[in-house]
Amino acid sequence: MTWLIPCLAVLLLASVPAHAADYRIDPARSHADFGVRLLWLSQISGRFEEIDGDVTLSTLHDTAIVDAHITVDSIHMSSDRVRRWVLAPEFFDVSHYPSIHFISEPVSLTLLEKGGDLDGTLTVRGVTRPAHFELLPSRCPLAEPQQCVIAVKGTIQRSDFGMNGHRTALSDRVELGMMISLDYAKR
Repeated sequence: MTWLIPCLAVLLLASVPAHAADYRIDPARSHADFGVRLLWLSQISGRFEEIDGDVTLSTLHDTAIVDAHITVDSIHMSSDRVRRWVLAPEFFDVSHYPSIHFISEPVSLTLLEKGGDLDGTLTVRGVTRPAHFELLPSRCPLAEPQQCVIAVKGTIQRSDFGMNGHRTALSDRVELGMMISLDYAKR
């Protein structure tokens, strides 16, 4: 879901010459959040604690592509009962679909500081759909990606990914957010 933020991390590296996958998403310092309205009165929210992936820069075109994976079973929620519910077949179906995958379209490195649109494809429950997110402005020292935290936010429709259960109680609209930290790729 919030797989979208990884694209932001790519932007940090605009002034540093890099090679394919010279940077990685630091799973220890990154996470993705989601929220969905329950009975249009309260919010159910959760946090995915395990995100990993790579950032590939193109110095030829001053763009970056983010390839991020979120481990579905890493979700933390305020209630164990609700956690079991969202991992069940009617929602994430973790036994068949253990990860969420986001690949960004090439993103201009200048968007990191000023923010802007972040597009790509999102795969949830084996369904791949176009996804549009907002890259939030960020100030990062380009030579030290470990100092950067990149934020992305957006919304998806859960029915687009086959999550049709409890339509009378849960909103179809899901809010997504990610906080991504980068590190150098291991050589």
